[in-house]
Amino acid sequence: MALRAADALAKEAGDDMAIPSYLKGYEQLYRRDPRRAALQWFGEARFGLFLHYGLYSLLGRHEWVQFREKIPVAEYAKLKDQFRAEKFDAVAIADLALAARMRYVNLTTRHHDSFGLFATKQTDFQSLNSPAKRDLVAELADACRRKGLGLFLYYSHGRDWRHPHAPNNDQWRGSARPQYNPPEPSYATGNEHDLQKYLDFMTAQITELLTSYGPIAGIWLDGIAVPLSGDRAKFRCQELYDLVHRLQPQVLVSYKQGLLGTEDFFAPEHRGIQNATGKPMEICTTLQRNGWGYVKDSPHLDADEVMLKLGQAAHQKANLLLNTGPLPDGSIHAGDAATLREVGERIRKGGFPEPVAPPPPDAREKGKRGRKK
Repeated sequence: MALRAADALAKEAGDDMAIPSYLKGYEQLYRRDPRRAALQWFGEARFGLFLHYGLYSLLGRHEWVQFREKIPVAEYAKLKDQFRAEKFDAVAIADLALAARMRYVNLTTRHHDSFGLFATKQTDFQSLNSPAKRDLVAELADACRRKGLGLFLYYSHGRDWRHPHAPNNDQWRGSARPQYNPPEPSYATGNEHDLQKYLDFMTAQITELLTSYGPIAGIWLDGIAVPLSGDRAKFRCQELYDLVHRLQPQVLVSYKQGLLGTEDFFAPEHRGIQNATGKPMEICTTLQRNGWGYVKDSPHLDADEVMLKLGQAAHQKANLLLNTGPLPDGSIHAGDAATLREVGERIRKGGFPEPVAPPPPDAREKGKRGRKK
């Protein structure tokens, strides 16, 4: 399946009409070198919208609620039967991104809880088997394609709190699993644990994402603290990167601040990193101060704060990927939507803010943002 899809995509790449809509203006370079065209586009994109949406949104207590509150796997899975996403509107999301003068959107296709927002044959723990009965990735892919926005797909790689053979606490640190007491019975342990089964699961899902939804701008991997806590070679990430590039040659791959150094761009949280490689960088941060997924009653950034962050990102020659956590019904937080529209209007009138040096690191900031790592 994967090789046939890759061949079809390669054939399309030779067709002028098949150039991804978000790469309009980069046609000549795309015909010569699709990934180079994508890298140039990304280096000039400046601003993107991040969306953290999933089962955790229903509880409104942070996207790490299963981990923090040690909710058993079977108990947490019951949230699937409440997931309706009745106000998730992909066209409205794309229009909001455009109004904010953003050029791309990134959606959590599958977060650490392993619930997928797309059609997958690898598990029934997905939005199509919930009351929503919808493929949210497909809807957003269609909206982005029609609006000329790049679509990045967040995927939790190093961390999974459901799959029996995902990294466990015996071999890996980096908050690999919730500390259940008594132990979670569904997890494979000891000699029965086989990381390769988890790697095969992820490879199959990422193949689905790159062969079912048209041209994708990037695969955005998360959970880096886990492979960094042990023998990262066991994750065979270069094989995954190579597969991604075979399936869609223009797709860019990131793994936070860089796991192997062979990623196409770096994507650290909140602050930039020392980057002497010349590769593009994107700084991700969130409009909601207390988490990435919806947190009830959390304070939010205003337009002045967002403009400052855009200036600080520009100083570091980085894009800003700004996150919002949709409400339980899938709608965008009204305050975030208003802020994004105001930011877009300011950019329309006066352009992007001038670069401004960020303040030095402050240990007090560490507890003020949502945890991802």
